[in-house]
Amino acid sequence: MTPRLSSGLRMGAACLIAAAWQLGASSAALAQQPLPLAVPPPAEAPAPTSMSTPPMTGPLVANPNPMKFDIAPFNTIYVTGAFSGLGMFQSSPLLGDHNSNGDLSNGLVAVQTTEGLFQFFTLVGAYSFPALGAPYAHVDRATGDTFGPVPETYLKIVPNDAFSLQVGKLPTLIGAEYAFTFQNMNIERGLLWGQEPIISRGVQANYTMGPLAFSGSLNDGFYSDSYNWLTGSVAWTINKENTLTFVGGGNFDHTDKNVVACLLANCIAKTPWFQNNGDIFNAIYTYNAAPWTVTPYFQYTNVPGNAFLGAPKGASTYGGAFLANLSLSDNWNVAGRWEYIASTGTVAKGNANLLYGPGSEAFSFTLTPTYQLGVGFLRADASVVKAFGSTAGFVFGHAGLTRTQGRLMFEAGVVF
Repeated sequence: MTPRLSSGLRMGAACLIAAAWQLGASSAALAQQPLPLAVPPPAEAPAPTSMSTPPMTGPLVANPNPMKFDIAPFNTIYVTGAFSGLGMFQSSPLLGDHNSNGDLSNGLVAVQTTEGLFQFFTLVGAYSFPALGAPYAHVDRATGDTFGPVPETYLKIVPNDAFSLQVGKLPTLIGAEYAFTFQNMNIERGLLWGQEPIISRGVQANYTMGPLAFSGSLNDGFYSDSYNWLTGSVAWTINKENTLTFVGGGNFDHTDKNVVACLLANCIAKTPWFQNNGDIFNAIYTYNAAPWTVTPYFQYTNVPGNAFLGAPKGASTYGGAFLANLSLSDNWNVAGRWEYIASTGTVAKGNANLLYGPGSEAFSFTLTPTYQLGVGFLRADASVVKAFGSTAGFVFGHAGLTRTQGRLMFEAGVVF
């Protein structure tokens, strides 16, 4: 016979079984819940970003981790810049120029703030402006005869994300190429750039509304110190790859100043009378999607005549440029630029000379391979300029009679 358990023992066994079942269920539930972390993970530090000013169209890339200092009363002060030298070999140099040149192309340091209601930007140093179809002016003359050792500096008031106001020495809104070599696809600026202002003194307002960005400026045009120029731009960001920009500007009054510094025939026109009293318009399209950056643009200018300067009738220019850069790898790029520009008028009618004589035309082609490793870079320009319908004495060579000029240029340096 199977022995019987007493009622007390049976109740005790039942209680033990129930308690064991509840303990097992509780343990299973706890096993399904995530355990709390003893120490929360550290917050990720914000990734360093390169400065957007001064702007760079590529292929050179700004330092993604620029120098910065926390100095009261400012939040953070950033220090960037570019140091580079160039060598140039050319055919048919103009009188006063040379078959070869070696020089400092950039010795520039930028100091800026990017936060708060009051911000500033200052660019200090020396520079040169190598440009196609124009005689080369060495760094001492380029700096001393144009914008001095502080070519750009301005105060920026930023009350909100949509609006800002800038006052000081400002880069122009005109054109698709910037002032300094490290900012552009090619070492030398093009033929259309030669019709544009570079830096102006004045005030500029900027407003962003969705995909549209507006800028308007009252300034002194070609650095004339007469504040009678109005310029404006409207940029439409169609999507992340495509942008369309319309730019226009002109003198709404009259400026008598004509500043052209010359050494023999090697001249720098800081405030050319004709262009400074004229109007200029651009339509610029940009496509930017790896590995391509493509920027075609159209330009039109119109200037009045001046009998005192030997041109009683005015003239116009119209032209187009196609700039493109192909990224071959993280280090290698190749950029190209094709241009065509034409001017109106004739010598017999006394029209202003805006190119290689009234009524002349020209085209250019430039190829620029670039290698960049970190902040260091090396690149070269191979270019040719060909003039048509030119006036004797206004083109290339010591006598100004040669219609074609070729150049080979090298540049090496750092962007920090």
